[in-house]
Amino acid sequence: MSAKKRLVRLAIALSIASACANAGGQHPGGDGAGGSSASTGGNSGAAGSGSGGTLAGTGGLGAAGSTGAAGASGSGGSGTAGATGTAGSTGTAGSTGTAGSTGTAGSTGTAGSTGTSGGEFTGGACTIPAMPAYAALPTNMRLPDPFLSMSGSRITTMAQWTCRRAEIKAQLETWELGAKPPKPAMVSGTVSNTSITVNAGDGTKSISFTASVSLPATGTAPFPAIIGYIGGSLNATAVKNLGVAIINYTNDDLGVQTNASSRGQGKFYDLYGASNKAGSMIAWAWGVSRIMDVLEQSGSKVIDVKHVGVTGCSRDGKGALVAGAFDERIALTIPQESGSGGTATWRISDFQKSQGMNVQTLSEITGENDWFTGAFSMFNNTATKLPFDHHMLMGMVAPRGLLAIDNTGIDWLTAPSSWGGEQAARMIFQALGVPNNLGASQVSHGDHCTFQASQEPEVDAFIKKFLLGQNVATTVNKTDGAAFDQARWVDWTAPTLN
Repeated sequence: MSAKKRLVRLAIALSIASACANAGGQHPGGDGAGGSSASTGGNSGAAGSGSGGTLAGTGGLGAAGSTGAAGASGSGGSGTAGATGTAGSTGTAGSTGTAGSTGTAGSTGTAGSTGTSGGEFTGGACTIPAMPAYAALPTNMRLPDPFLSMSGSRITTMAQWTCRRAEIKAQLETWELGAKPPKPAMVSGTVSNTSITVNAGDGTKSISFTASVSLPATGTAPFPAIIGYIGGSLNATAVKNLGVAIINYTNDDLGVQTNASSRGQGKFYDLYGASNKAGSMIAWAWGVSRIMDVLEQSGSKVIDVKHVGVTGCSRDGKGALVAGAFDERIALTIPQESGSGGTATWRISDFQKSQGMNVQTLSEITGENDWFTGAFSMFNNTATKLPFDHHMLMGMVAPRGLLAIDNTGIDWLTAPSSWGGEQAARMIFQALGVPNNLGASQVSHGDHCTFQASQEPEVDAFIKKFLLGQNVATTVNKTDGAAFDQARWVDWTAPTLN
């Protein structure tokens, strides 16, 4: 076996361990309803009429938890040395999921490991085929098969997932988001009890930005932390009471998101040019990665860089999902009420719209803001030509932790579409032996981005497991909305990757 293949296997072994405004303008305006754009600092769009009961089906089958492989030292795709992994515990077999509107998954298997890969991107050595022309993209009415490689063959091993994941990343960058630049030649910064400063440049141009730090009142540093887009919308007191710090990341500083006319504005574009094709969500994700770089390089005695999560709500929930998917050093990703462009799938959202529901769709969102690459609008009426959907964006997080929090009480947020995407994404986690590393929680309420106390135990469980290293159950898969018609949307099965 070649040294490169041994490194890939080691990396895999290590792996198997959207925002709304308030009155004070803390968050950017939420996504407007009925197709209107929300203004900065404004309130979220009003709820649309109609219910989410257009899809029906049963809960999926639980998958057996895999045996965690012992970690080993290795280098991540970004060149940063991977930390030594710890042996994972043996998972137990899951039972059959139960039918009903909650769509509760039957699986009870526990993950063998919850560790991060040790690098920003482990697929750097993969050869990615040339992307086809738009006209050559086939139409697929269902959610695309995440295990079908661009060559036309299905993957069968864990090692192959690394390069399949790299293909999905490249497809998302090409067609929807724009390319995320790698770590620049120069990254430096400082970490204190109250702030993180990041300096980044290429020798000719440079930028600097800061993020504030709020530490728990008790406990011993270094603390695990959650990077919150505009602070996030979780219960900050509850998070810190668990012993987890909050890093308040002003993502708009990197990529302005006032409306569609703000494209190319922000410090990311100061560095890479106003004509850079990356949408603002990639600019934000790039900023998160540079925070991670500084935490690593500084040998921070304040923040535990191996146990960092990311969260955001509404548009910032979309952004948090992208950040967690695109940086394998993020241990836990919690997108909250992220809707279309986040956990929702473009295809199911279009279907909801065709059934008379007032939901956000691809054709609306591309004109609302600069979150995506400008060329994404070519799919306004042809989402079925996308070679991916957002179940695959969520799947990029696997096998790390992902907890999707959704709101079934506001149609505009496309909760049935998110639920479908989450159930399909769960099949990816299942194939990797960690079905319960993805949690989905949907609760009906009328206040966009107001965190619900009923979802606190679920957030606590995921924080305890992925940021605190505790052996707790994360079997979270519930909705008070419509169930997922799997036969309607999925025509592939989840392989058991060896």
